[in-house]
Amino acid sequence: MNGQEGKAPFPWKNKLTELFQRYKYGLLVVAVGAVMMGLPALGGTSPEKAQPAGEVAFETEELEERLEEALARMDGVGTVEVVLTLRSGPVQVLAQDSQHTIRTDQSQSSQSTVVVSGGSGTQEPVVLQQLSPQYQGALVICSGGGDPAVRLQVVEAVSALTGLGADRISVSKGK
Repeated sequence: MNGQEGKAPFPWKNKLTELFQRYKYGLLVVAVGAVMMGLPALGGTSPEKAQPAGEVAFETEELEERLEEALARMDGVGTVEVVLTLRSGPVQVLAQDSQHTIRTDQSQSSQSTVVVSGGSGTQEPVVLQQLSPQYQGALVICSGGGDPAVRLQVVEAVSALTGLGADRISVSKGK
């Protein structure tokens, strides 16, 4: 016998096992936290990919397609193509925090946008109101555009959906 029979081959292994048993729940919490911090990098929504503050998701092409589908269902209209132009896009009115300081010889005022803290360290502005886009004009080309009754129906429909007056909507007969 060489004197090493009563000793464990790796004495640090027992200490490591004992430490693991003692702190296993703490290690579990740390591991779960590390995994959760890595989740946005694995395909979640990150603040860089999120929509910029103050902008509203709006697609003119989407509205044009919806108008085309609706107008094509109307009697006598036939195939339709719609082109819309915008005077101004959609706007969000954000909450502002104002501070006024008045001294005997001067006054100061400052404004800052009110933000709400979200998860993962993100901040989003408080939106008070969303204003719809303002349209400048509409062109509708349809195969039934030569019929005055169809033209009137198309102008009324586009006016109702966009807020444009009849003088800003042009209906033409297509091929």
